[in-house]
Amino acid sequence: MSLAVLLMLALFVGLLFAIYLVSQKSSSLSRTVLFGLVLGSAFGLALQFLFAHSPETIKEILSWVSIVGKGYVGLLKMIIMPLVLVFMIAAVVKLENQGSLGKISFISISVLLFTTAIAALVGIAVTYGFDLSIEGLVSGTREAARMDTLQSKAANVADLSVPQMLLSFIPENPFADLSNQRSTSIIATVIFGVLVGIAARKVMLEKTELASPIRNGVNALQATVMSLVRMVIALTPYGVAGLMASVVANSSSNDILNLLAFIVASYVAILLMFVVHGLLLSFVGVNPKHYFEKIWPVLTFAFSSRSSAASIPMNVDVQINQLKVPPAIANLSASFGATIGQNGCAGIYPAMLAMMVAPSVGIDPLTFEFILPLIGIVVISSFGIAGVGGGATFAALVVLPTMGLPIEVVALLISIEPLIDMARTALNVSGSMTSGVITSKLMKNQ
Repeated sequence: MSLAVLLMLALFVGLLFAIYLVSQKSSSLSRTVLFGLVLGSAFGLALQFLFAHSPETIKEILSWVSIVGKGYVGLLKMIIMPLVLVFMIAAVVKLENQGSLGKISFISISVLLFTTAIAALVGIAVTYGFDLSIEGLVSGTREAARMDTLQSKAANVADLSVPQMLLSFIPENPFADLSNQRSTSIIATVIFGVLVGIAARKVMLEKTELASPIRNGVNALQATVMSLVRMVIALTPYGVAGLMASVVANSSSNDILNLLAFIVASYVAILLMFVVHGLLLSFVGVNPKHYFEKIWPVLTFAFSSRSSAASIPMNVDVQINQLKVPPAIANLSASFGATIGQNGCAGIYPAMLAMMVAPSVGIDPLTFEFILPLIGIVVISSFGIAGVGGGATFAALVVLPTMGLPIEVVALLISIEPLIDMARTALNVSGSMTSGVITSKLMKNQ
């Protein structure tokens, strides 16, 4: 290990200590997370500036920095399945009206799909407004290699039918799903937790002497899991710092400049969808300003980690404790939102790509004959993406061939994907939390 590497790692440790000092003085997790994000980004920029001609040095430094960032993401992933399982069991056991579980699921999924349709429309409008096209996009070595991979993935996606996708939701092996071995493991665990909860309720009704032990056991498990969640969430500022350092250090300024129009347009579309979320919440009596203030730490983590699934523990915690959403609704909306109706990845992104590609094959993208089927396919594919996993890329691989469009544009945008994916992931998480809050409000009014 060279002296330069040691010095930069010492500097990074110093930054982590600075975050610790701020966390001791501030009771606001949001501010501490923002502080960590700024310090991590500054460290990443410093690496680019100091070692621009030594990528191997940057790689070595980041391999140690990633212990903090990827380690934190790993801890969050560790608690996803126990959290989902225990809270779903608890939610069903404590549910006053068992029949309302179906209503909760229906409303949550409906909101997710509705907002995805709006997201597709926003993506279409922004692409037209910025006059984006695939002209001028250059295919290099990375893009060509990416294209070969995409061709094989596209073949796998094409073979996936709706019945197969629905069958993948069934928890055939709950233990395998608890270890997250499938792309649909989260939904399968939700279903398993609901079934266990229903079985527990039946036992409580049939054998009243067991009602109290079951309730106490569920409460104890729930409290233990939440304590674990809070322990991990307390590490968020450090994890965000490590993640942002890696993202910024690995970003190419040339790639960013070459595709700046697409990056700006994507962020405009994403910001507009955040406005849509705020408007929808205001319709059910929720102050958008207060909502975004409370979910800021979750959005920050989603932005830096680029993982909707890893955000589930924070998502559920904030919904229950900050937004006062019932546990059943919070768990369902967070779990469904990580795999269904993702506004950013499955809504905006494939719609924008379709609008950009269509003119190259002689299709007018501004006709109702093109736009209406596009929105419909985007909504349907947003539900089916859970069957294959892969987020925005797989969404595009479903939508573009279905519309009769080439998929090469997906590979051409590979270099700036991480920069846009961060914001898309934050939007996905906001969409799931919006679904939870709206569902909670609508259920209270019934």
